[in-house]
Amino acid sequence: QVQLVESGGGLVQAGGSLRLSCAASGRTFSNYAVGWFRRAPGKEREFVAAINRSGGSIQYADSVKGRFTISRDNVKNTVVLQMYSLKPEDTAVYYCAARTFYSVTYYEYEYWGQGTQVTVSS
Repeated sequence: QVQLVESGGGLVQAGGSLRLSCAASGRTFSNYAVGWFRRAPGKEREFVAAINRSGGSIQYADSVKGRFTISRDNVKNTVVLQMYSLKPEDTAVYYCAARTFYSVTYYEYEYWGQGTQVTVSS
């Protein structure tokens, strides 16, 4: 089992920045790839970014490419999603998730955090 806890959400104006953290506990964190997903009201959960176990492979959704950065620290057991140039359409609950192998598909992830709300005002 891997337990995940997200933090760092909040309310920010358009153009602002937020830093989301995903803290892991339980099994060896470096054995898991991590993805960030988000769900806006009335919409399906969508992929945001993913990072493999070593941090050497990263992928972003087109909608956030160039604005968001994902990174991990396998000593501190954390994955960070740094978000810049936020837009109102980035408003959603953001979740981190973990699985053994790298994926951009949410239903392939085994472990999930509880989510953190990000609200971007115009």
